[in-house]
Amino acid sequence: MMIQEQLKNAAKAAVKALFGVDAEDKMIQLQETRPEFEGQLTLVVFPFVKMARKSPEQVGQEMGAWLKENHAQLVSGFNVVKGFLNISIAPAAWVDFLMEIRKDDRYGFKPVTEQSPLVMIEYSSPNTNKPLHLGHVRNNLLGWALAQVMTAAGCRVVKTNIVNDRGIHICKSMLAWLKWGNGETPESSGKKGDHLIGDYYVAFDKHYREEVKALMAEGMDEETAKQEAPLIKEAHEMLVKWEQNDPEVRSLWAKMNEWVYAGFDETYKALGVSFDKIYYESQTYLEGKEKVEEGLQKGLFYRREDGSVWANLTAEGLDEKLLLRADGTSVYMTQDIGTAKLRFQDYPIDQMIYVVGNEQNYHFQVLSILLDKLGFKWGKSLVHFSYGMVELPNGKMKSREGTVVDADDLIEAMVKGAREMSADKMNRIEGLTEEEAQEIARIVGLGALKYFILKVDARKNMLFNPEESIDFNGNTGPFIQYTYARIRSIMRKSESEASAADLSAAVLSDKEIDIIQRLGNFPSVVEQAAGDYNPSCIATYCYELAKAFNQFYHDYSILHEENAANRALRIELSKAVAQNLRNGMSLLGIEMPERM
Repeated sequence: MMIQEQLKNAAKAAVKALFGVDAEDKMIQLQETRPEFEGQLTLVVFPFVKMARKSPEQVGQEMGAWLKENHAQLVSGFNVVKGFLNISIAPAAWVDFLMEIRKDDRYGFKPVTEQSPLVMIEYSSPNTNKPLHLGHVRNNLLGWALAQVMTAAGCRVVKTNIVNDRGIHICKSMLAWLKWGNGETPESSGKKGDHLIGDYYVAFDKHYREEVKALMAEGMDEETAKQEAPLIKEAHEMLVKWEQNDPEVRSLWAKMNEWVYAGFDETYKALGVSFDKIYYESQTYLEGKEKVEEGLQKGLFYRREDGSVWANLTAEGLDEKLLLRADGTSVYMTQDIGTAKLRFQDYPIDQMIYVVGNEQNYHFQVLSILLDKLGFKWGKSLVHFSYGMVELPNGKMKSREGTVVDADDLIEAMVKGAREMSADKMNRIEGLTEEEAQEIARIVGLGALKYFILKVDARKNMLFNPEESIDFNGNTGPFIQYTYARIRSIMRKSESEASAADLSAAVLSDKEIDIIQRLGNFPSVVEQAAGDYNPSCIATYCYELAKAFNQFYHDYSILHEENAANRALRIELSKAVAQNLRNGMSLLGIEMPERM
């Protein structure tokens, strides 16, 4: 049992014995003792003052004395500061707690059963007209980490993706390929399929802007020129043909999408993310139209004179929302309703989480209301995991202009950077093969990328700095990975150590107690990360734990400690830190190297 739980139970017994009252759980308020006071845990005694009819200081003194006398195996001392009882935990209790943690390889993770709530998490949501870029990287890493955190918190999780595989943007790439592609394929060009299609999306925009510029030179205003440019008209004609199931357009669309999917899969694999179920807008938009028509018949929506269908949300403090255009074509909201319908048919969802950028905040506010009106039980409680944009030192990214930071290029650069930054360290590792060195570089490079992105509160915009992310010092992934590798080295060297030492004879330092207390906090950190939908809590925890261990390692000998009990305890402490770091970083999708 966690020390906090033991102390809560003891505090309840103290209240009963001293004041004759059964204290409710919410009355027992424990917190970590502030560093300027002696002790490790502090009990707030104000809730007991009225029942005791004594001053806060008197209540604290009486409870402290009772705990020390009746729970000496747990409480070794106390002091009272106003209404706060600062408690020193007995060293033997810390040692027992450490060994409890060591026995559980998945300490901090709750079991998942068939009765656990089912949470569906949507992330990635790419368009099939371009490769994944840095913005998608943040989305995928956040979605994956959130899925791991929710699972660790005891939820069943379904990871899902909705692919935007239809619409005018897709037709732009298709039309450009027909005009200027000369039959080019991923095989003939040596390019990944998503990169190939992305090149044609950029090519379309280049030629389109030239046409608009030419029309404006002839005296046409810019808005009219954008609508009258031949290329955009052709793209719209192609979209109409797609809607009408034109066999040639559909065949080209299917072929080019397959190229893109193959490219996406490579990137997902490199990032270490995956999905349990993938939905495609081309399969969901008709379902959405059907659901909107159903809502129209029930009087939930209304049709205007031009034939368009709208939802009036003014009663909810919002505006009116278009659901079907006058020509009967769907909008994004319709497609999301259709996707929700299919998902609810496929899974008995208890909660739905959408990992989508904060520019879509209003969209999901509306979607939640519409799904609730349409009878989805999780509609009102859907969660929009809204995250900020990733910015670069030289400004924002624009896909159509080809100025994005490509995900594949970024991954390659991070691995290369890790290899260069760690060259000296790797040269000192005895017997390291070139293959092993490259694998370490992959783990460290991706760890640097993932940690740098995930350590930031998702709600904030962030500036991505590759050089800063791969530093082996400070709040970075490589710093934590290096700490883990250091401990693994200690463990390998300690394998011949006899484990017969009596750990209860060990003399604990304040730093050792601090580390055990940090280890014990892991379950509550996981719970907080899940409750707040905030994987950055895990990153912060891992960094603070690694930093505390490194300070301890600097101040105390481990393998060369002369006292056998102290040495054995420090080895167990090191193993527990490694265990927690590995488990914590795994929630962020970060691998840990055995050597580094």
